[in-house]
Amino acid sequence: MPRAPRAVPTWLTHPLRWQRLPVPWAAVVRGALCAGPLLAAGLATGHPAAGVLAGLGSMLAGVNDRPGTRRRGIVHIGLPALASAFGMLMGATLQTVGAGWWVVPALFAVGFVSGAGSVAGPVRSNAGMQMLASTVLGAGMPLSGAPWLKALYLLAGCLWLLLLRLVFHPPRPAGGPLSGERAAVATVFDALADALAAVGGPDAEAARRRLTAALDRADEALRLRRLLRRRPRPGERLLAERLAAATALCEASVALLWEARPLPDRVAEGPRRFADALRTGRPPGRLSAPETSSPARGAFDRALLDAAVVFARTEPVDAAGADGGPAVISGAVRPDERGPEDRRQPEDRDKPEDQRTRSEAPPVRRGRIMFGPAGRDYGLRVGLCIAVSAAVALALRAEHWYWLPATATFLVKPDLGPLFSRTVNRFAGTVAGVLVFAAAGALLDGWWWPALVAGAGGALLPFATRHFALQTVAITLMVLSFVHVSGDPQAALERIADTSAACALVLVVGHLPRLADPRRRVGHKVTAALRATETYLGEVLRTEPGHDRGERLVRRRAAYRALGEARAAAETAAAELVAARGRNPDWLTVVTAAERIVDAATACAVRLDHGARRPTPQEARRLCEALTAMADALEDPGRPGPPALAAQIPPVPGCATLTDVAAELEHMRGFAGAA
Repeated sequence: MPRAPRAVPTWLTHPLRWQRLPVPWAAVVRGALCAGPLLAAGLATGHPAAGVLAGLGSMLAGVNDRPGTRRRGIVHIGLPALASAFGMLMGATLQTVGAGWWVVPALFAVGFVSGAGSVAGPVRSNAGMQMLASTVLGAGMPLSGAPWLKALYLLAGCLWLLLLRLVFHPPRPAGGPLSGERAAVATVFDALADALAAVGGPDAEAARRRLTAALDRADEALRLRRLLRRRPRPGERLLAERLAAATALCEASVALLWEARPLPDRVAEGPRRFADALRTGRPPGRLSAPETSSPARGAFDRALLDAAVVFARTEPVDAAGADGGPAVISGAVRPDERGPEDRRQPEDRDKPEDQRTRSEAPPVRRGRIMFGPAGRDYGLRVGLCIAVSAAVALALRAEHWYWLPATATFLVKPDLGPLFSRTVNRFAGTVAGVLVFAAAGALLDGWWWPALVAGAGGALLPFATRHFALQTVAITLMVLSFVHVSGDPQAALERIADTSAACALVLVVGHLPRLADPRRRVGHKVTAALRATETYLGEVLRTEPGHDRGERLVRRRAAYRALGEARAAAETAAAELVAARGRNPDWLTVVTAAERIVDAATACAVRLDHGARRPTPQEARRLCEALTAMADALEDPGRPGPPALAAQIPPVPGCATLTDVAAELEHMRGFAGAA
């Protein structure tokens, strides 16, 4: 009998993955107006060092120039810009004092802080990476000027791109002001319509994950608006109410996804009309007739009518609103952004501190997360790779040592993707960039051609987010232009050898046993997701019909957000080149089971709101304790499993949703117990 063909390992196919994204033409124009013109201005005025540093700053800012609202751009570009300037100040100071080999422990310290920031969110992670890259370049690139002046030039380049982002943006749509925020909320309704169209099909769970991601982006857009403006305007409050209406529709749609019965096409038409109304400013028009064939369908049609009422208003209601206010309903206010009294249940707010349950515990601070076990492991991996690459470079080529640690900086961050995939794409992109730059140098002549190549790389950079190799080509073109102007015109071909050495070092050091263990990089995120799932499940089973459901919706959003982060980490770990893979749990299976638990719990909440039989306190406690026990087992695999984990989890009679929860818990139990 012929053998079935073996599947190609994920770590081999991942380098070939290509993201399909729309072309960000506004960002392409901004990129063309940044690095190249700044470098040309420096050359034309006789200040090449200033042009190089300003162009370098605009290149680093261009990496963070992603689609979104203006305020999102201010945060996602501004914070890394400040970190880059600080890194340049540190690196240039090391160069000025002639640190020599002392640069190795200094880069280890900066690398440790940069790696630890990987667990504190994408903005802080990018800021840490660019701070490290600027420190390496400031310590190694032979540029004249005082350290503070170099940092100022770099910051000026970053701010130039930020200024262009605030000036050059897509035309305001017919919907009026808040164009970016309106587009984010409209995307939620579009994703909701796509999820409804996928109900009962094989793409239903993936559509729900896309809906969750759209809600996260809309939440971020409105949250940044509140952070940067003390008193929201009426238009902002009205938009928050419409996002709240979308969130209520999403809860009912998840219940429809759980029922897995295909829906008529007209059901998805309502959310699409709301999306068009947000983009154009016109009324949504007539909606489909309500239907009560199931509790989930009835809840969806009621939420649809409530949304129609919200869209019919031209002024917001009272700031408190119904059900705790739009910000709370939408999930834009996270559990860790509220005070301790808000996090506790009304009946539990008088409990002493030592009697709080796990879900009532105060949030962990960002600094404590950064330097927790996962943050220390991330920091050790980055710091060790950077220090080893700097030491090898100083020993082999002291005059141009900075290229090796600079290359390692963009490879070794654990949250940026699988190490093997990024290494392969980095090498391929560098080779392609060097060849293009060498060809340009052979065909072009004059002082201006490096600026032209840098401008082409800047224009390519926003488009190159589809693939890391293409992004490396754009960055290589710009960096080689800067190095050429800095006085090293023969550096292009040497970069291939330097990149090869850096990739080899990163592959060896990054796959050392402690640094390559997926449990240390994924386990804490999966554990946090399971605890958020347990908190939401407990909230569903604890909330009585007719009570404020704002807290329940906030907990659901928090659970899906944590599960999204855990899935991203698990997918990265699955694509890593790691030995002894069988000693780790199947993280994706655990995360998928937890996602289905949240889906079933959402359907349960909808059914309980419509008078379904409530589970007994013993049944609710058994389910929550089993989920907590699994999180404990994954967090500390050496500890003996508790009785809640060892005992079989029986179904809940008379409740199909909680029976599904029990089935997913039982499916997950083997992974948690074997962890």
